[in-house]
Amino acid sequence: MCLQVKGHKPQAVKPKVYKQEVEITQKMTVAALAKAMNKDVDHVFEALLNSPVDLDSLDQDSVLEERSIKEVVTRSGMKFKWAKLSETRKRVNRDAHRRPPADASCLVSRPPVVTIMGHVDHGKTTLLDSLRKSQIVSTEAGGITQHIGAFLVELPSGEKITFLDTPGHAAFSSMRARGANATDIIILVVAADDGVMNQTVESIQHAKRAGVPMIVAVNKCDKPQADPQRVKRELLAHDVVCEEFGGDVQAIHISALKGDNLLALTEATAALAEVLELKAEPSGLVEGLVIESRTDRGKGPVTTAIVQRGTLRHGCVLVAGKSWAKVRLLFDENGRALTEAGPSCAVEVVGWKELPSAGELILEVESEQRAREVVEWRNYEEEEMKLEEERSAIELKQTQHLQEYRKERAELAHLSWRQKKAALYRAYKAKFSGRPSERTEDEELSLPLVIKGDVDGSVEAILNILDSYDAHQQCELDVVHFGIGDVSENDVNMAETFKGSIYGFNVRASKTVQQLATKKGVPLRLHTVIYKLIDQLKDDLSSKLPPHVVENILGEATVLAMFEVSVGKKKVPVAGCRVQKGLLDRRHKFRLIRGQDTIWEGSVMTLKHHKDDVQSVRTGMECGLSVHGNMDFKPGDVLVCFENVASPQVTSWNPGF
Repeated sequence: MCLQVKGHKPQAVKPKVYKQEVEITQKMTVAALAKAMNKDVDHVFEALLNSPVDLDSLDQDSVLEERSIKEVVTRSGMKFKWAKLSETRKRVNRDAHRRPPADASCLVSRPPVVTIMGHVDHGKTTLLDSLRKSQIVSTEAGGITQHIGAFLVELPSGEKITFLDTPGHAAFSSMRARGANATDIIILVVAADDGVMNQTVESIQHAKRAGVPMIVAVNKCDKPQADPQRVKRELLAHDVVCEEFGGDVQAIHISALKGDNLLALTEATAALAEVLELKAEPSGLVEGLVIESRTDRGKGPVTTAIVQRGTLRHGCVLVAGKSWAKVRLLFDENGRALTEAGPSCAVEVVGWKELPSAGELILEVESEQRAREVVEWRNYEEEEMKLEEERSAIELKQTQHLQEYRKERAELAHLSWRQKKAALYRAYKAKFSGRPSERTEDEELSLPLVIKGDVDGSVEAILNILDSYDAHQQCELDVVHFGIGDVSENDVNMAETFKGSIYGFNVRASKTVQQLATKKGVPLRLHTVIYKLIDQLKDDLSSKLPPHVVENILGEATVLAMFEVSVGKKKVPVAGCRVQKGLLDRRHKFRLIRGQDTIWEGSVMTLKHHKDDVQSVRTGMECGLSVHGNMDFKPGDVLVCFENVASPQVTSWNPGF
């Protein structure tokens, strides 16, 4: 029974209001926070208005700091609670490494690995072709080697030499550097008629950095203008001292095209290899280097590799970078199947799960399980490194935004709190509303690119060229995707999404892909010569630039007198002039100059010669002209007739060739 006190009414009990709880962590993306709150992403953006966070830099994948996360939750009328973090165990390093140096008693002699380097078109490919008696020159577009290859050459003496054919073009300096690090001897080819050039110096620098001995092949000595002595003198300036000047660098005069003196060059190479006492261990786990990588339609991911230690056989399990392979097939440079490949052998390896990058170290491991462990560890390590970089970048940006925020607050210190709030809200709202139009303007002055190449090394070389781009103030250059293989429909769709262009090097596009690109308005640029691809890119960049407006002076006239003419009930001032030079044309613009000042600019209303309306008057002629508005002409004023001519701008980017 419920008893009531007389004169008192029972009080209604207010139901307790429970705030929604949101589980948060120390760092969350905008999208993750919105999901945790059961709100959309725009709600988070709105909650961050009037906060120190730079909204311009935010998207749904941006990471928010703890302070901002709490602020969003609180402003949304919710409570936050810390999510329980699962205890993470410290991971054990499962990476693979080179073996310790072998005992001297286990070593056997091996062939030298030789790299041919030099300036573009100085005869490197011709020399290699002459040495191995094949016709690879005819297959190279533009007479320029397009990517690194590796070949085993057997000399008449029975000795073997493995040659790395590195591109001599300026665009491929990174590939040439990688070749130098994989080699025992460098043959530096210098044309006797050209002398030391830019890429010659670059090759010398790579060799010195790698500590690799050189032999100089002075090529094209059969030409009438050849001057081998000048070449050797020029090399002195780069600390390459030939034997005849008291140094230890052999210089052989050759003609790669005619085959002159090639025996002397090979003997010099063999002699230097003997002095170097090149040896390797043929047993144990294999170690090597990826020279080139590509995707073959029939074989899948394929690498060209140099074996540096051990003997590579079918069934070997290899790791290179973040990829691994169980060797299914081995081929030599002529496409012949091999059962094994020992130290210094150049071999094509089939069986990779993914395509490793050129220049990666190849290591054999005990089993497929071990290979997976290594790749998993390397992926984990890379992710951790990226996260650490992102954390550092976020902290730096947050500090900058906080400083800007405090500065804004200080500037508004004299306002009342209501005025401050209104001013800040307007500022951030303006940023939001301005973003779409700003993005549209940026798109007009940007060139997004999709890059496709035949092999990994080619793509890397193109990206290295693009790294030299320094004309961002004119037009942004943005690589949105790059990859290996022919141009696909996905490439076209991606280029369309970013309003970009596709550039392909030594790749093809099927008829279906070409039709799709045409339909979607995606420019498709396919090239087989690197400098033509870059020329095309420069043209496309230039076409993005607004025209440069140049003022062209057509003529000048001096005002002799001013008089008035009645037009209806109005008096119109007319300037009586004499043309001093050029012509005055009423279709163009005019400028009135008095002393050093321009006091009027616009178009004329009438132009008369004597009493006739005319379109133009020339040097020495007198005329009368009137303009819109009441202009007070004075004797001695100068009238200038001019036109603005738009001329196309050209990108200032110069990649060096």
